[in-house]
Amino acid sequence: MDFREPEHITAIRGAIRDLCSGFPDSYWREHDKSHEFPWEFYDAMARDGWIGISIPEEYGGGGGGITEASIVLEEVAASGAAMNGATTIHISIFGMNPVVKHGSPEQKERYLPGVAAGELHVAFGVTEPDAGLDTPAIATRAVRDGDHYVVNGQKVWTSKAHVAQKVLLLTRTTPLEEVAKRTDGMTLLLADLQVPEVTISPIDKIGRNAVASCETRYDGLRVDVADRVGEEGRGFTYILDGLNPERILIAAEAVGIGKVALRRAVQYAQERTVFGRPIGKNQGVSFPLAEAHMRLRAAELAVREAAWRYDNGLPCGEQANAAKFLASDAAFFAADTAMQTFGGFAYATEYDVGRYWVESRLMKSAPVPQQMVLNFIAEHVLGLPRSY
Repeated sequence: MDFREPEHITAIRGAIRDLCSGFPDSYWREHDKSHEFPWEFYDAMARDGWIGISIPEEYGGGGGGITEASIVLEEVAASGAAMNGATTIHISIFGMNPVVKHGSPEQKERYLPGVAAGELHVAFGVTEPDAGLDTPAIATRAVRDGDHYVVNGQKVWTSKAHVAQKVLLLTRTTPLEEVAKRTDGMTLLLADLQVPEVTISPIDKIGRNAVASCETRYDGLRVDVADRVGEEGRGFTYILDGLNPERILIAAEAVGIGKVALRRAVQYAQERTVFGRPIGKNQGVSFPLAEAHMRLRAAELAVREAAWRYDNGLPCGEQANAAKFLASDAAFFAADTAMQTFGGFAYATEYDVGRYWVESRLMKSAPVPQQMVLNFIAEHVLGLPRSY
């Protein structure tokens, strides 16, 4: 085994760090406070070609894999941008994977170059208020009407819906009670967002507010059949193709947040003097920081393995889920340790660790909660009976 980092990965890290150095903590603090989308950062990432890093070269992308994408997002998060920065580009980097793998040649030609260039924003519309993780229970309906589908329904937690032109929308074309398998009868559409038939309402959140998460309502939205991704009724299988890379990328972002939280805490522990000595000299402070470092290192290795397996066409369900579980756990431990290290000052927004704490906590719940990862490992890896 060769654990040396490839030169091109080291180069990516350096380039992202240089770019992110122009967007200090104050930038993210203000955008989080004002609920303002960070266009300057997004445009800089697009200008340097990072948004299209995983889109095939023939469509204007970088032709990289999930490994390269994970490094980009880890470094963005580790710069202090945390989830606010990563989510700005996250969906653009991986969200069009179903189109890359299952879209028609015409769809790829029409949409992928715009996404790679950062000119076309696409959101992801799957979750519904009454379905949650039970995706086959979605109620958003698409009914065929000639050369169009007519869509009616509601989605929640659609990030970037307020700025995106299109949404990859999972719908039901056959009612649940009429299908042989619960996962049948769902169809993936690439639909318009900024039209009168769509109502977009940002959800008031406790954090990660530079990027809005929205409730979206679809009332008679017409979608051209040419904008259907793949075959009718097979949308659930297309969504599954994106789950493992999504878990890997979220895990990489978690590692990045953990790293910046730990870095800030270590610096504070070295500088903060109480009772005539730096607080980092006390084992009650230093031991949790050392543990946070080790947890993050272990999680990072899990992320690297999962990404490598995905890029090499190997089964990676176990590794992707484990990476997400371990990285989000390690990130929150690091952020919580940073909060404890800073003491009362952790609650002052100028120190930013509170922002890392809130955003890292989200990763234990989204895009899949820790308990569902445990369900997956128990059933599909250990062979235990299904629990739900």
